[in-house]
Amino acid sequence: MHIIGWEIVGTALLILLGDGVVAAVLLNKSKAQNSGWIVITWGWAMAVMIAVYSVGQFTGAHLNPAVTVGFWVAGTIDGGDVPKYLIGEFIGAFIGAGLVLAAYWDHFRETEDPGLKLAVFSTGPAIRNYPMNVVTEIIGTFVLVYGVLSIAVANKAGVGFIAGGGGLIVGLIVLGIGLSLGGPTGYAINPARDLGPRIAHAILPVPGKGPSDWAYSWVPVVGPLIGGVLAGAMYHWWFGL
Repeated sequence: MHIIGWEIVGTALLILLGDGVVAAVLLNKSKAQNSGWIVITWGWAMAVMIAVYSVGQFTGAHLNPAVTVGFWVAGTIDGGDVPKYLIGEFIGAFIGAGLVLAAYWDHFRETEDPGLKLAVFSTGPAIRNYPMNVVTEIIGTFVLVYGVLSIAVANKAGVGFIAGGGGLIVGLIVLGIGLSLGGPTGYAINPARDLGPRIAHAILPVPGKGPSDWAYSWVPVVGPLIGGVLAGAMYHWWFGL
């Protein structure tokens, strides 16, 4: 497989396990129901770690258009590869969301609140204020992309600890972002992570679903892309990659 295939696999794993932990916490009659934000943030961190280790040796495991764009701006990947990453990321995110629906089908049926069902697939703001929601996503994604760039550069420099523990460290970065910055918007920090599952929610037969909140859908796309570009540009400026 090439970039597209491996990014599909990695991003599908990311969304399966990430949206899966949200389903476990939110949906009725799940054994993990109401287990809380700490479980969600740790579940997402482990989802990132597993996905990175699964395909990192093949593509670098971007799994996120904001990471891909940030790496391109920083000068660490060729522009011709960017579309391949993006295609794989969005397809993989859709597939992962479909697998979550299959795994939790009975629990979607047992849950009455359509808002909780949408929350399994996509993020939403605690307080709807579009400019500030975008700012939150920019800040969180900047932290993510800058951290991932730091790990990638250390890898190339042959720093053994980072090279061997990169997936775990990226997972812990995502954990930190979720705990510290996730409250206002649910920390999408990844356009594919939000838009792919939102499309799945819209077109798949989710039992008792409501609207897909398209009015908000641009925020977790635009904010992370801006954050990724800023992180890549700053890294390029500081370190001259």
